[in-house]
Amino acid sequence: MTRYIRHAACFCALLLVALLVNATRIQVFQARSYDDNPANRRSSIARYGQPRGDILVGGVPVTGSRDTGEQLRYERTYQDGPLYAPITGFASQEYGTTLLEHSEDAVLSGTDPMLSAFPLWNDFTRSRPSGGDVVTTLAPDAQQAAYDGLRGRKGAVAAIEPSSGRILALVSTPSYNPAALSGNDATVGRSWARLNGDADRPMLNRAVRQTYPPGSTFKVVTAAAALDAGVVTDVDEPTDSPAPYRLPGTTTSLTNESDGCEDLSVREAFKWSCNTVFAKLGVDVGVEDMSATAQSFGFNDTDLRIPFSAAQSTFDTSVDKAQLALSSIGQYNTRATPLQMAMVSAAVANGGQLRQPYLVERTTRAGGATVSTAGPRPVRQAMQPATAVRLQELMAEVVTEGTGTNAAIPGATVGGKTGTAQHGIGNSGTPYAWFVSWAQGDSDMEARVAVAVVVEDAEADRGEISGGGDAAPIARAVMEAVLNSGGGSGG
Repeated sequence: MTRYIRHAACFCALLLVALLVNATRIQVFQARSYDDNPANRRSSIARYGQPRGDILVGGVPVTGSRDTGEQLRYERTYQDGPLYAPITGFASQEYGTTLLEHSEDAVLSGTDPMLSAFPLWNDFTRSRPSGGDVVTTLAPDAQQAAYDGLRGRKGAVAAIEPSSGRILALVSTPSYNPAALSGNDATVGRSWARLNGDADRPMLNRAVRQTYPPGSTFKVVTAAAALDAGVVTDVDEPTDSPAPYRLPGTTTSLTNESDGCEDLSVREAFKWSCNTVFAKLGVDVGVEDMSATAQSFGFNDTDLRIPFSAAQSTFDTSVDKAQLALSSIGQYNTRATPLQMAMVSAAVANGGQLRQPYLVERTTRAGGATVSTAGPRPVRQAMQPATAVRLQELMAEVVTEGTGTNAAIPGATVGGKTGTAQHGIGNSGTPYAWFVSWAQGDSDMEARVAVAVVVEDAEADRGEISGGGDAAPIARAVMEAVLNSGGGSGG
């Protein structure tokens, strides 16, 4: 009898061990696969079972959470959704996350281990702390000025603080309300289909995810390359540039929108945006030095994140002389995001040093304690300091005497460069209107803001330099907003 009891006890012990081994296998070794299984809704229920952390602009939340009382309990809400959509992106129960909602999802959803004092305990209990907050660098007045200036036209604005790289404004229009995608009911599906089917592409972040031919605004880069390479030593000397200029190795002649460009000095050619002068300068500098200078400004960089990724701005490094001439005036394969052109202007304003742009100042726990900060930003020497000083002079003269007078601000020094980018088959499309600029108040020790504006559906006639007419007033409004508000961040 004792022997049978002993056998039964051993058998029960084996069953217990087998049970423990199986539980360990499921809860430890296979936990990830079960968590990631699309049929497992526990993760989604937990994810939306508490309010999401907020994204702050100027210290004020521009996001929120609404208690729906349903199984996926909390739904994302947005304050001034279209205004901040190029920064926040959306957080949808149906379609996932984008932009800051995606790159900072761990903090906002409460899954970042840094949010908890005892992360291992949270892993064991499967609990999560309250979602943290993301404090942006945006200046709300500048953001509003950019949005109002575009007035719903297709276009974008990017503004940067040159000395730090803090992004002060990032606007893309036409925009959309991310709240339309927050839930999971039938209206969300209809909104998703409508937004994706819209020919104007309102969900495209034109400020950082769309590249354009930069047109004459790229002449800032060409001038920097010519000065750094020693091709130009005196900006007031004649440049021996014919008008029209025959592209090397071709029978194609390049002309100018304005008269009097033949042999014009770099100073005057920059002021009046002479294509022939800068196309020849690019050829004289050569593809190697032109490429090196463009890349020092950030072109061809595949790793730029702010923290979400930005589209690569490009300068073709394998071109013949005719293609180089066109590339040097922002045509051929040269493409840039508005953020990239704001970086170009910021480097000029900052004495040749380019700070990597960033959008998140810090992240915090729900109670306000700091989790992480942006920290020192990498710096790149885009051009020699003496070259930057000379370009500051040239850009300032564009605003005081040249094509950019619409950007002038009383009580401030403003530098700018207009651009009209041709595109379409046979350049038949309405030119994109560009303006890049920087501004420094008379009482400031350094430039406070650098801006790039592009307007896709500019209203100017083809014969006009529309960057000065359409884009420059928008840049002026953004710069005034920063100068008048003290350039405060979202802290």
